[in-house]
Amino acid sequence: MPTPLSSILSLDDFERAARKHLPRPIFGYVAGAVEDNHSYRDNRAVFEEFAFMPRVLVDVSQRTTEMELFGHKYAAPFGIAPMGISAISAYRGDLVQAKAAMASNVPMILSATSLIRMEDICTACPGTWFQAYIPGEQDKIDALVDRVAAAGFKTLVVTVDTQISSNREHYIRTGFSTPLRPSLRLAWDGITRPHWLWNTWFGTIFRHGMPHFENSFAERGAPIYSRTVERDFSARDHLNWRHIAAIRKRWQGRLVLKGVNSPEDARIARDHGVEGLIVSNHGGRQLDGTLASLRALPGVVDAVGGSLTVMMDSGIRRGTDVLKALAFGAKFVFVGRPMNYAASIGGEAGVRHAIELLRLEVWRDMGMLGMNRLTEMGVDRLVRVGGVKAPGMAL
Repeated sequence: MPTPLSSILSLDDFERAARKHLPRPIFGYVAGAVEDNHSYRDNRAVFEEFAFMPRVLVDVSQRTTEMELFGHKYAAPFGIAPMGISAISAYRGDLVQAKAAMASNVPMILSATSLIRMEDICTACPGTWFQAYIPGEQDKIDALVDRVAAAGFKTLVVTVDTQISSNREHYIRTGFSTPLRPSLRLAWDGITRPHWLWNTWFGTIFRHGMPHFENSFAERGAPIYSRTVERDFSARDHLNWRHIAAIRKRWQGRLVLKGVNSPEDARIARDHGVEGLIVSNHGGRQLDGTLASLRALPGVVDAVGGSLTVMMDSGIRRGTDVLKALAFGAKFVFVGRPMNYAASIGGEAGVRHAIELLRLEVWRDMGMLGMNRLTEMGVDRLVRVGGVKAPGMAL
């Protein structure tokens, strides 16, 4: 049986529990990064380079974790990042994450590579955002944009750092593949994880049939075992800013680009009428050696000068991480893998528990920092570790 939620005290605890609960190939898909994991590790390591400078004797009895984003006041300054095929690691994974986010009043971004129809998600949870990997042909892009609009989404997030499929050796080492191929390893891992096997895999098959990629195009995509899956997701190396301009012209809602790390690209995005950016290295899953998101964040913030909303994902695990990202200029952050793990071991209740754990960490940290509002968090409250100097010492 999955670990009781009462024993889960932090987001990292969800990962440890999910490792025991999920078949090795499925856990490997969620946990894995690319090549030597340099970017994946640096996403976490960078937070340790900065320490807090708390203020004392400040009345913090009225502090709140609420944060406004695009005109909506959310209960916390973080949301759920898009994660593909979440319904493989958790029964109806995308839906339970969206429901938990709605109940907790935080945003959730539905992945293009989800296995549940976008229309079903948006009907159940109207405030959900949609993330697209734009197809390689303009007519398919137009049709997908029209479908997202017809489904009722108000925010479209276009991921722009996947023009080439990455070298995910970790998939091969753990036995995961796209398309998903039956194997003795997968069968054995399923048999030895009976709760996942019966409640997630067979529960999905019996109630909803074989999972398909539902939202990559205007029409239903291939089943997860189809040989055409890799072909469907590989023809994007020619995409360019003209395609973003065409999307901006056609899409009447809010447009956000995800995966922008270059200040110059941030300025180009602003000039194309984009309302928001998510600084991200894809959780370390694309180009290994890409800047950690927190390192790239200040340059992007400076480049756009407050003219559009800058957000961040990759590496957030603690309330202190959230606050450090806000200090460097992020208006909001998104959390990926831990929410996937939470859904896998606890369903909607697990995701709600994860959200509340992180929100309470932010709330406690604000009190110890001497803050009542998240807008008070700035770089003046941070010190680079190792940057200590004695009075009178030359720099």
